[in-house]
Amino acid sequence: MQKPFRAALLLILILVFGACGYMVLEDSTFLDGLYMTLITISTVGYGEVVHLSPAGRVFTMVLILVGVGFVMFVFTKITEAVVEGRLQAVYGRLNMKKKVAELSDHYIVCGFGRIGQVITKLLSAEKKQFVVIDNDSLAIKKLGELGYLFLEGEASNDDMLLKAGVDKANGLIAVVSSDADNVYIVLSARGLSPNLYIMARSSGVEGVEIKLLRAGANKVLSPYYIGATRMAHHVLRPTVTDFIDLTVSDGELGLRLEELRVSEKGQMTNKTVMESNIRRDFDLIVVAIKRSQGEMQFNPNLGTSILSGDTLVVLGEYEKIKQLEKII
Repeated sequence: MQKPFRAALLLILILVFGACGYMVLEDSTFLDGLYMTLITISTVGYGEVVHLSPAGRVFTMVLILVGVGFVMFVFTKITEAVVEGRLQAVYGRLNMKKKVAELSDHYIVCGFGRIGQVITKLLSAEKKQFVVIDNDSLAIKKLGELGYLFLEGEASNDDMLLKAGVDKANGLIAVVSSDADNVYIVLSARGLSPNLYIMARSSGVEGVEIKLLRAGANKVLSPYYIGATRMAHHVLRPTVTDFIDLTVSDGELGLRLEELRVSEKGQMTNKTVMESNIRRDFDLIVVAIKRSQGEMQFNPNLGTSILSGDTLVVLGEYEKIKQLEKII
């Protein structure tokens, strides 16, 4: 039981004790005894409603010594709890803002609805840094319970995006429920950070995707279209979709599809797929190579060069992938 509740319970016990004392010593009613107790320990002293005998006066003096001190103690504890709670809330907000300000190469998730919750769960599982922007009180409460970094406010507001570190972020994901709000968020983010990677959610309504792309989004996805497409593929190609699901989610096969960016000073830079010995040394399959210009080469042959800035899509055991990532 928390301190304020314990203090309140003890206060009630003293009131009942005082009322019962007057009932026994002065043959008063419970209400008159309670009234006498209350005006005594509160030091109000409106006057005696119960005629006090010598024993009653002694009891009253004891009640004053015990009750007044305790009442002061109770109110001190209640005030302390209220002030402490407010101070903790203020400190929590300041600490949150400080942690968000220190972020870099992170992701900004605008909206913590059903889609935003799934996205943040996956980002957290992959140990990626992110901050969520939302203005819904229930969403803010849940974010606090989960321990995620968040900012309360409108994600389309320039100041809010700057507080979230839009100029230092790896990417922004706009997944609020309104298409119009997503357009405003994309416009604001693109104006503040011209090179930022922006992904936006679309409701699937005709023309929305074009507007989001014009606003500056790099990628626009419709959850409804993706969900319908995936359901159709599960019916038409169940084995293929099951395999993809297992490799993407690190399932029972123990395999993962991952992408690795080739650095300028990496050991694989300017080597061919054969010279890199990725298959021999790491038992990984190079499924595709995406060039820095955006060109995608699927199933590259052994003579294909691996260049700085390329992104390799590899399939294999997760531990092997992590080993390759360290030298690439």
